[in-house]
Amino acid sequence: MNRAFVFIILGAALWGTIGWYVKNLYSYGFTPMEVVTLRAWSAASILVIYLIITSPIELKLKSIRDIKYFIGTGVFSIIFFNYCMFTAIELSTIPVATALLYTAPAFVTLLSFFLFKEPLTRLKVIALLITLLGTAMVVGLIPLNLRAFQLTSILFGLGSGIGYALYSIFSKFALKKYSSLSITTYTFIVAAVTLLPFFPYHEKFHMLLDPTVLFYAFGLGFLPTAFAYIIYTYGLNKTEASKASILTTIEPVVATLIGVFIFHEAFSVIQMIGMVCIIGAVILIQAYSSPN
Repeated sequence: MNRAFVFIILGAALWGTIGWYVKNLYSYGFTPMEVVTLRAWSAASILVIYLIITSPIELKLKSIRDIKYFIGTGVFSIIFFNYCMFTAIELSTIPVATALLYTAPAFVTLLSFFLFKEPLTRLKVIALLITLLGTAMVVGLIPLNLRAFQLTSILFGLGSGIGYALYSIFSKFALKKYSSLSITTYTFIVAAVTLLPFFPYHEKFHMLLDPTVLFYAFGLGFLPTAFAYIIYTYGLNKTEASKASILTTIEPVVATLIGVFIFHEAFSVIQMIGMVCIIGAVILIQAYSSPN
């Protein structure tokens, strides 16, 4: 297998383990926003140290006005989508939250149509309809299952998809001047600084001295965040973006396996078919759409 593909698949598989760290941090009493803060700070620290060692020039801000791009990716995307996703995990299950996160490409398609006038082709419309069908199956609308249908968790799950989509939108502007890795690093720096007031230091800082809590907090920022982004970016630089996007669909598969087999979360056959529809729509849009 192409070496770049291995790095992309490994990075995406590591993203799929996020729920494991989040669930374990919840067991110690941390809230979704606190977990977002822990992820942002640990990831920002690791990424900055990595770039200082490997390529300090990547940390150079070309203009102070460029901060606006990273406020977009850091606040309106990373903080928002992480908070929504972690809340969805808390309210529902890892598989359902991850499936809803993967509605992001559908939102990217719609936002790109309105913001960048990118054509909404017949193929894209079909992919959007498949995503809608898959989402309805995952959340319990098809067939109607009132026990599985939880409006709040669905809204947070879809919110994570919108937030994740915004990363692609804001990054599109930043990529004209910065590399993917620089954007990711500045994104987490801005997110970490923004989240400073939202962590209850007096009540919970002492918990970070617990080796197990520190392991989960540092691990969340390292393996499924900093390290995953670094190796994914390396693989992305060696292959086409569309192929990379297809390979990242391993993420919801890994997340589902963790939710079902480690945390024994319910995930029906209908929900599984719904997830396949959502992943299939991602593959369809990336594999067969035009460069636009």
